[in-house]
Amino acid sequence: MLEVRNINYRYGRNEVLHNVSFKVEQGEFVCVLGPNGSGKTTLLKNILGLLTPDTGTVLIEGEDVRKMPPSKLAKIIGYIPQAHTPPFPFRVFDVVLMGRAPYLTSLSVPSDEDERIAYESLEELNITRLKDKPYTEISGGERQLVLIARALAQKPKILVMDEPAASLDFGNQSLFLEYMRTICDKGMSILMVTHDPHHALFCADKVVMLKNGRIVKMGPPQTTIEGDTMREIYRTDVRVARIKLSEKRTITVCVPVPSLLKTC
Repeated sequence: MLEVRNINYRYGRNEVLHNVSFKVEQGEFVCVLGPNGSGKTTLLKNILGLLTPDTGTVLIEGEDVRKMPPSKLAKIIGYIPQAHTPPFPFRVFDVVLMGRAPYLTSLSVPSDEDERIAYESLEELNITRLKDKPYTEISGGERQLVLIARALAQKPKILVMDEPAASLDFGNQSLFLEYMRTICDKGMSILMVTHDPHHALFCADKVVMLKNGRIVKMGPPQTTIEGDTMREIYRTDVRVARIKLSEKRTITVCVPVPSLLKTC
């Protein structure tokens, strides 16, 4: 579905990405995990075609993203940014309806079908109550949910997300991650950038761990997110433990060990 092949990228003399390669298969949830400044957002911009790699290619369904018409790319890949500052007080419903833009011509208007899809996207995230509110007057967390609804209305095959849960409170983070896991299980491919290992442990099939623009480790979260690797990437000691919630469900958690406790 999505293949990143030997991507290298520099800002001036500063090497930001070095020989980054990985794949996202259909229906696979992949998390790119790393600290601030590890190259995560630059990687996303290369994948979305917003930046051109110095060497290497990004392929979607076997086609180079740099050679794809924007209208075609917009029907295949959806993007949820980390934050968004609204320039105009559009209604929330109109913002979500913008997700249907790739399916419209320059002179057409949204159809009843487009409006139905936009409303269903609001319903899926349980935010229909916001439908008629000005986008500029809702909270940051609510705006993030609206951006997610807009991306879902786009009906992409691949969803690319840059720290999408950063503005959400604890409860909404859990609901959001559960929902993203559900739509992935229905066949959508998801690539999510995060600095939080809990997000990867919660919902990812595969983790790509970045440090200084290089892949340090890649694989299933249960084997990738472990003490030595986390110490190398985040420069802090952690404890990784499994907690049994019920007879059928066990979760893995990653807890940092404060420096004061190391001597206790």
